[in-house]
Amino acid sequence: MKYLSSQILAFLQQRGVRRNINYLKRFIGMLLLMIIGYSVLFHYIMAYEGRSFSWMTGIYWTLTVMSTLGFGDITFMSDLGRCFSILVLLSGVIFFLVMLPFTFIQYFYAPWLEAQKKEQIPRSVPAGMKGHVILVGMSPITLNLAEDLMHYGTHCVILCHESQSLLDLLDQGYHVVVGDHDNSNAYRKMQAASAAMLVALDTDIRNTSTVFAAREAAPDVPIVARAENEASIDILQLAGSTRVFLFHALLGQALARRVISSPVRSTVLKRFERLVVAEAPVMRTQLVGKSLRECSLRNRTGVNVVGVWERGRFSLPSPDTRFSPFTVLVIAGTRMQIAAFDRLLGSGQKRDPHASTVVLGGGRVGVAVAEQLKERGIPAVVVDREIPAQLHEGGYIRGDAADLEVLERAGIRTASSAVITTHDDDTNIYLTIYCRRLRPDMQIISRASLDRNVGTLHAAGADLVLSLASLMTMSVINLLTPGKLFMINEGLNIFRSAVAPALVGRNLAESGIRVRTNCSVVAVRGPDGVMHVNPEPDFVFSAGDEVYLIGDSTAESAYAGLYGSEPRTGTPEAWKP
Repeated sequence: MKYLSSQILAFLQQRGVRRNINYLKRFIGMLLLMIIGYSVLFHYIMAYEGRSFSWMTGIYWTLTVMSTLGFGDITFMSDLGRCFSILVLLSGVIFFLVMLPFTFIQYFYAPWLEAQKKEQIPRSVPAGMKGHVILVGMSPITLNLAEDLMHYGTHCVILCHESQSLLDLLDQGYHVVVGDHDNSNAYRKMQAASAAMLVALDTDIRNTSTVFAAREAAPDVPIVARAENEASIDILQLAGSTRVFLFHALLGQALARRVISSPVRSTVLKRFERLVVAEAPVMRTQLVGKSLRECSLRNRTGVNVVGVWERGRFSLPSPDTRFSPFTVLVIAGTRMQIAAFDRLLGSGQKRDPHASTVVLGGGRVGVAVAEQLKERGIPAVVVDREIPAQLHEGGYIRGDAADLEVLERAGIRTASSAVITTHDDDTNIYLTIYCRRLRPDMQIISRASLDRNVGTLHAAGADLVLSLASLMTMSVINLLTPGKLFMINEGLNIFRSAVAPALVGRNLAESGIRVRTNCSVVAVRGPDGVMHVNPEPDFVFSAGDEVYLIGDSTAESAYAGLYGSEPRTGTPEAWKP
């Protein structure tokens, strides 16, 4: 009974329920008037035929005819009466059998079901929940981040203020709680004080309110906020943010670092003391068309090729793996070994002063790309319908990037690279296909907003694709698991683990780690603190060693399952300013 009363209360509190009830009342009233009117006409026509019936009989006849039951016990003898019967029958079909059910469903039954659903909407998380991540700010990128975090075993709770959106998300399997972003009680109900992190992904103004309210409910919880403008960083920090990211600027810088220059150089992804992990394009180098064995990179430079990207697909190379112009190498080594690799990669190449880059899209990402390329000394021309004031004079073309004349004015025929940076993935796919058709030999780098479009952009012709959603995921994961797991690229992780007892006394070749788990050992730290970068196959594992491995999440799980060792957790250095 209590449950029914709460449902009724929720039903009555719905927006527009009184309006719906009034519509239903009007329809039923019109239907009653119609029944009464037909009953009166029934008596007059029967009197015209010389017959007489009671008023109840008139109502009975009207209802049986309108409902199409038509028992036939009372019928008219005249043509006038038969025409009247047809009128009553047709109006009954329209109003009784068609309009009445739909009106009832639309104005009563559907709102009632909605009230039942809303009554079941969660407004809090279970008491005692801890270690979860709270996401605030509804967008496709938020959902992408939630899916990625759940993939890595992190429980996520999304705060949503719209009941309908929440219901849709619940149907899709997300853990959602209804509440206002600027209400500290909402965060108390979400157990924010015991959460692992809160991530604010809305506008700068709403993020400020979110952080301020959340900090009141949870003084010690780490809070990550996204900033759209650099001027908002200080405000978000004053509101209580632990870390503030300019994700669009970071994405633009990452895209610009992938632009091939002359001579070709590697891009550093992460440093772990002496260990450096980098990626290097094969395009326009002496490595094109050669196998890993033929290149003999380890003997010549000391670096270890720990992975190969080929149009968005990552794999572990074998000695016979042959490099195409679209191959991107993932290498590991010391700083000196990476420098030796860069010298080898750029040997015989001369700097081309005329090499330029066309940037399609003048938004926040496009501006960041142009500024980064300028710092590297690479000429860049930005193409957009509206050009921001930050861009220097002569560094842009105003116009539609899909217009061939505009692209030719920007130098698409002679440019060495094109970076596509619009915020719409459909547009990026379109421009990628267009540019690849115009210039089959050009390096094309594209931005993706959502992870699901990365593969499509590669198929469209992009040599390299970086996802904004993946960048956010990497930032959050790296903060959640400091010293344990570091995402260096889309689906590629570096993790460390205490050496398993089964490996003690065995050398690296005998362990079969690479073959059995798809992980590559890139470094081993001994009990004395000395790090051995790219250990040789005859390196023997000792008790107390710490192994640094590279692979995807599946490879990490395979390693933990085979060797029974969980990745080791470190000090949260990532939270330090």
